[in-house]
Amino acid sequence: MTIRSMTGFARVKKSVSDAELVLSIKSVNHRGLDMHFHMPPELDAIESDLRNLLKGSVARGHLQIHVAWNRLATSGAAAPLNRTLLEAYLRAFHEAAEKHGLRGVPDLNAALRIPGMLTASEDRDPGEELSKALLDAAGEAVVALNAARAVEGAATARELHQRCRAIVGLVERMTAIRSGAVPAFQTRLRERLSDLLGGAGLDSQRLVQEAAILADRSDISEELLRLGTHTAQLEQMLAAGGEVGKRMDFLLQEMNREANTVLSKTGGLGDLGLTITDLALAAKSEIDKIREQALNLE
Repeated sequence: MTIRSMTGFARVKKSVSDAELVLSIKSVNHRGLDMHFHMPPELDAIESDLRNLLKGSVARGHLQIHVAWNRLATSGAAAPLNRTLLEAYLRAFHEAAEKHGLRGVPDLNAALRIPGMLTASEDRDPGEELSKALLDAAGEAVVALNAARAVEGAATARELHQRCRAIVGLVERMTAIRSGAVPAFQTRLRERLSDLLGGAGLDSQRLVQEAAILADRSDISEELLRLGTHTAQLEQMLAAGGEVGKRMDFLLQEMNREANTVLSKTGGLGDLGLTITDLALAAKSEIDKIREQALNLE
């Protein structure tokens, strides 16, 4: 299945009898499917059908659906002007100017841009032909929208695959360093005890026990194993495609938690701990970047 971004735009124009229909859809990020329609009032009856159509093709995103329906000018025909609305606009303009002592004249260009000014009478019935054309336009627009979202989604998925491979490499390096931790702990512990005891003899068995305790308290093997497993699961999600955004967010929270635990366990281990800390911070950076990108996936 295709991975899609939640960001996209599409516009479709259709001619219906003596009218032109323009439908556009703009989509941005959202935790669910949130649709907002901007249409002439006479098309409100079709909104439910439009919602059902879009729900069948879009799972997540904030959608702005704009519909414009304008009569085409014909020879000898009256201009498609809503005279009632124009008169109300002019009356309100003059009343406001007189009340506040303002000078000026109404701007006709501004008046014609008022929604509904060029859509003729308010009781205009869209009819079956226009209703069908509107649904057809919406179907074409959502196909184009999803095609654009799929292109962006594919590019995002490629980047996320690269970041997953980077995390795998960091986990492998931390695992290799951790495998030599016990000898390093023994050396460090011997030096510290020698300083404390002023050169007195040391019980090698006790030294080994203390080093083992220190190693156990600072052991990050389970965290590294889970971090590697989660990264593999993340890559499987990306390979499978579909609606991965929400599932990836949960998995990334788990990955971030494992990286934080690694950092908390290696803070006081000298040069060895500093090296692991640098690698764990790099892994956290990759996880954060993946999460930022995943927020845009459907």
